[in-house]
Amino acid sequence: MAHPQGVIFDIDGTLIDSNDAHAHAWVEAFQHYGYRVSFDKVRPLIGMGGDKLLPDAVGLEKDSEKGKQISQLRKKIFMERYLPDLKPFPMARELLHHIHDEGLKMAIATSAEKDELDALLAVIGPYASHFFEEETSSKDAPRSKPSPDVMQATVERIGLAPEQLVMLGDTAYDIEAAKKVGIQTIALRCGGWSDQDLQGAIAIYDDPADLFHHYEESPLTNL
Repeated sequence: MAHPQGVIFDIDGTLIDSNDAHAHAWVEAFQHYGYRVSFDKVRPLIGMGGDKLLPDAVGLEKDSEKGKQISQLRKKIFMERYLPDLKPFPMARELLHHIHDEGLKMAIATSAEKDELDALLAVIGPYASHFFEEETSSKDAPRSKPSPDVMQATVERIGLAPEQLVMLGDTAYDIEAAKKVGIQTIALRCGGWSDQDLQGAIAIYDDPADLFHHYEESPLTNL
């Protein structure tokens, strides 16, 4: 059993309780442009980027004129209306601090845009970005999860082999993207997915606090 050398983190739904907020922002942006899409349809798509969500939800490509307009409005709604009220999951910062103190390399792999990522990290607390050696966002990968692009880019930047890494995520898209590049995933239920949805993970915990309290028995100590 090898001791992992690094952890790749998803942010939304993993460290921050933001998945519902993202879904509501998409629904409102769609409605503004005349698309009636229910929250229940959009919510399971959160975790993918707009390049996947827009075609699935309304049949639009992200790079189309209407797709760009909806994406821009979605971002504005999220940043202005929802972001100020977001909270990290219990003990998210303590978990990051502990992993950092254990000497593991830490990186982010997210479908969020860079300015959104910066704002989300601020939700976790002051200087949260300092925990991470690398940050890979939508600008670094042409295709979002569950495509492997963002994971592959992160692996190349962090400088470790896939078998030395663990992914920490909350959706089946995280698990699928990580698996495609040979990385195993620890999943958290706090993003709203069921254990059946997360069955490809090597371990499942309720939230960062649950993982923190069971750290010594977790795959973060032995893969």
